[in-house]
Amino acid sequence: MEWAQIFSEGRTIAFILLFVRFSSLFMAVPIFSHANIPISIKAAMAFFFTIVFFGAVPPLNIPTDALSLTVAILGEMLFGLAIGTVLQLAYNVITFAGGQISFMMGFSLASAIDPQSGVSMPIINQFLSLMALMILLIFDLHHWILLYASASISTVPLGGFMVTPSLFKYIIHAAANMFVVGFMIAFPITALSMLADVIFGMLMKTMPQFNLLVIGMPIKIAISFLVLMATLGATLMIVTSQTQDAYNFLEKLF
Repeated sequence: MEWAQIFSEGRTIAFILLFVRFSSLFMAVPIFSHANIPISIKAAMAFFFTIVFFGAVPPLNIPTDALSLTVAILGEMLFGLAIGTVLQLAYNVITFAGGQISFMMGFSLASAIDPQSGVSMPIINQFLSLMALMILLIFDLHHWILLYASASISTVPLGGFMVTPSLFKYIIHAAANMFVVGFMIAFPITALSMLADVIFGMLMKTMPQFNLLVIGMPIKIAISFLVLMATLGATLMIVTSQTQDAYNFLEKLF
């Protein structure tokens, strides 16, 4: 009788919905969505955690017709996408700031494939992104995500996710905040680079033999690297704070 209950229609649907929830989370949230992690590994992780947390799933209260199941599966996919969007907006602060810093340093064309996202990015972006990723691992973001997924089983019933106005408002606020905080992180290097351009312009007026490309650019890059090293600790603390604020919002949302 126990085996008949385990493999009943309701429990099977609950298992599928929970698997979709974990799959969408691992495809969207930082760390787990790393481009170098094969799809098969992500699927195996989703299946493993589905088995681990399946015992905590309460009974389903949704119809079992095709339309209702389709809506429930789409809702679970949207749940993972929403969580991933909120956390990615906080993490992408460092990527936006790295793009501004690369442009001011003249490294916009010095790009390579970013292992995190799988797209071409300037090398400063990649350096800051990997540093931020290591800091998030140190602060156990991957454990936060698993704990949140475990708590969401009881707070957000399977197939019952609804997009709330507060979620839309937060995403809009987080997108605007990404630009503001990104500019704030890049401001020291941007300001010193602009000051260096003014000084080099004055030198070229007083000394026409001054070669900006041969002398000025290496000095500008060296100053930018010194400022980057001096502000790296504060930058990583800002990214950690932004990610923690996003996680705290998710705890209050559901």
